[in-house]
Amino acid sequence: MASRKGTMTVKLLDLVPQYESIRDEIREAIDGVLSTQQFILGKKVEALEEEIARYCGSRFAVGVASGTDAILLSLMAIGAGHGDEVITTPYTFFSTVSSITRLGATPVFADIDPRTYNIDPGMVAARITPRTRAIIAVHLFGQPADMGPIMDAAGRRDIPVIEDACQSIGALYKGKRAGSIGSIGCLSFFPSKNLGGYGDGGMVVTDNEGLADKVRMMRVHGGRERYYHDVVGINSRLDSIQAAILLVKMRHLEKWHEGRRANAAFYDRELARISGVTIPFVESHNVSVYNQYVIRVQERDALRAFLQENGVGCEVYYPVPLHLQKCFAFLGGKTGDNSESEAAARETLAIPVFPELTIAQRDYVVSSIRAFQERRA
Repeated sequence: MASRKGTMTVKLLDLVPQYESIRDEIREAIDGVLSTQQFILGKKVEALEEEIARYCGSRFAVGVASGTDAILLSLMAIGAGHGDEVITTPYTFFSTVSSITRLGATPVFADIDPRTYNIDPGMVAARITPRTRAIIAVHLFGQPADMGPIMDAAGRRDIPVIEDACQSIGALYKGKRAGSIGSIGCLSFFPSKNLGGYGDGGMVVTDNEGLADKVRMMRVHGGRERYYHDVVGINSRLDSIQAAILLVKMRHLEKWHEGRRANAAFYDRELARISGVTIPFVESHNVSVYNQYVIRVQERDALRAFLQENGVGCEVYYPVPLHLQKCFAFLGGKTGDNSESEAAARETLAIPVFPELTIAQRDYVVSSIRAFQERRA
């Protein structure tokens, strides 16, 4: 297929324009930390915890080293371990499931809703057993999972629900923030997230004081007092420089969400006119923050190659569902076990949606997709 290589380059995510717009604020914040020479936890982290708790509508927030650690520590706080089952989706980032297996618990996979790519509540309810210790509901691509029926199913058996909101800070489910609905919520500040730091970082949010206290203790090797350890915890502390950066970024977060939604609305309108392209479906009761804008096409790999050849950044989230990953072969998963996840893995593609996209860049992304589809027709 002929290429138009060299016409324009559009990165999947370009963080440089964002940095340039807040450069002075960021440098002032970093200098403020450097002047104190206090880098681990401290007042900046406490201030960010208060800000995140307020923003998410939760009573407590605990800063940790990454979104992965937020999930791991949440599972540790509820006591998940050997002999336990944790229900979750196979169509998610690796750490959702690796955190379960690291504690010796067994992941139990529930397939996804093919429209939203989020875990299917009906499948969750069907997989609850007396060994179910927790449910991890992932809010994928910036849209909350259908939490109402998940909470109902969990509530009937008094099962904790962990929200993996690592891609969805600020998203709304029936007016409530992602992460504030279940027993405990997990956030990531990885640089590519809507609220991204300049390195790794994460947060746990909850209304449960006991769970917050456990996470706070476990993030510092399981002790409340230095050199005195109540349990075997881990080293997972958010540092002051990241907290200072994130406090600056919090002031701009809603504006950036709106920019992503505006770009998504443009794509929705324009891509809906192109035969063979399925645009993202957002439930009427949800407000997405579009950490990714994911389209669906039959010839996904060919489209990806064409876009890359023509300077359009794109990415596959995720090419191999977790029940088929080599490292989880011991679980006995096989092709066909989660057919909707497997189909999504074959057919979905993320395209640029970051808030600083220019009109010309958006037009070029759409025209490139149109060119591919028309030549395939």
